[in-house]
Amino acid sequence: MSKSSVAVIDYGMGNLHSVASALEKVGDGVKVIVTDCPDTILSADRVIFPGVGAIRDCMAELKSRGLDEVIQEVAAQKPLLGICLGMQALLETSEENGGVECLDVLPGAVKFFGSDLRDAAGGRLKVPHMGWNNVVQAIEHPLWAGIPDASRFYFVHSYYVDAPEFVAGSCDYGVQVHAALACDNVFAVQFHPEKSGDMGLRLLSNFLNWDRPAAFFPVTD
Repeated sequence: MSKSSVAVIDYGMGNLHSVASALEKVGDGVKVIVTDCPDTILSADRVIFPGVGAIRDCMAELKSRGLDEVIQEVAAQKPLLGICLGMQALLETSEENGGVECLDVLPGAVKFFGSDLRDAAGGRLKVPHMGWNNVVQAIEHPLWAGIPDASRFYFVHSYYVDAPEFVAGSCDYGVQVHAALACDNVFAVQFHPEKSGDMGLRLLSNFLNWDRPAAFFPVTD
């Protein structure tokens, strides 16, 4: 392990214990720090931005703690992994609550699944999207190392990401969901790797071993 610390951002929203426990399980001695201290976050070798809940509350908490600018700074400097609401907050805007400005780290928007979501056969789909779904990889990336294409991950969300410029993986739930994004040293996932069994743990382990950006290429047959 070439880096020794990972900060999990604590802004009062998210199952931080599960994320920290999963990191400790795969970290092989890596120091896991759950914190809302800007200096501690900025001094860590890697940063994870998790979250569940409403995006308006998320943005309000980040701004009240001065963490919005910290996350933007981290995104420009070191490996950053956004999880679920943490992924959505990295985009430009969200339709939730009538429209919310987000962190604008990555281009794209967060959209509502709608009240009449249907599968390809016309069957009604429940919202939120809750449970396991297959993620089809769109690019080769160090965080996909050792994870077979179309592996299943665990999702819980009522809004989905539409950010076609940096798609790293997608799933289908009535619409195409951009389930993973990658840009330089930022990787973000809509699913919960800490709840996704062996494949989720493998992704977290890959993140802890990811040192720097690389050239990412579309997956080919």
